[in-house]
Amino acid sequence: MSEQKSEQKVALVTGGNRGIGFEICRQLLDAGCTVILGSRVPVRGKEAVAELKNAGYTTIRHMHLDMNDPETFIVTRDEIEKDYGRLDILVNNAAISIDGKRKIDTVPVSVIRDTFEANFFNLIELTQLLLPLLRKSPAGSIVNQSSILGSLTYHSMPDSPIKDAKAFAYNASKTALNAFTVHLADLLKDTAIKVNSAHPGNVRSDMNPEGELSVEEGAKTAVELALFADDDPTGGYFYREHILPW
Repeated sequence: MSEQKSEQKVALVTGGNRGIGFEICRQLLDAGCTVILGSRVPVRGKEAVAELKNAGYTTIRHMHLDMNDPETFIVTRDEIEKDYGRLDILVNNAAISIDGKRKIDTVPVSVIRDTFEANFFNLIELTQLLLPLLRKSPAGSIVNQSSILGSLTYHSMPDSPIKDAKAFAYNASKTALNAFTVHLADLLKDTAIKVNSAHPGNVRSDMNPEGELSVEEGAKTAVELALFADDDPTGGYFYREHILPW
């Protein structure tokens, strides 16, 4: 059954069932948004939605969105169009990191390909499909969840704080994602849609168990970018109020 068209901002968060993605959903709900929690495994997404509803949030729902299954992109697009008529916020949060401890001289090309499929190519396909709905928003925002590990500037500095973090497949996928941000922001510069890359910080997560920040802190940059106003920047690379070098 089609839902009543929402007067609230409608946000889609990929990889929203756990970690930073789950916290982004919660913070967007706190900001008054209607939130669509996308997850690769439907049962986990539904459990995450149930947790949020049990906490008192009502404008949250689940959609099956597998970044390795573009068929789910089409279903998601069609459901959003049918139920809301537009999309105001897209947070491209879902990503994989499967390099392990292998460096560029030993990481299999298959690992690089698989990483780019999920973190870059399929992300672009999803965004392209959703752009017509974002163009219907009076104030749209696309947030690409990147990482400081995508910064070529930092990686090329001999005294860089990330000089030893050389997981090539993951890092290069985020560098490529930053390029997508720049190109898409330029395409949309005369529209109401902002496009920015976010670095969440060194967050404790399943991918980074030794991180220093909580997921609550790690979600803040993406949420702030998602809620940017008309006079806020587009085409940037941010950690909170800091502009990062590409």
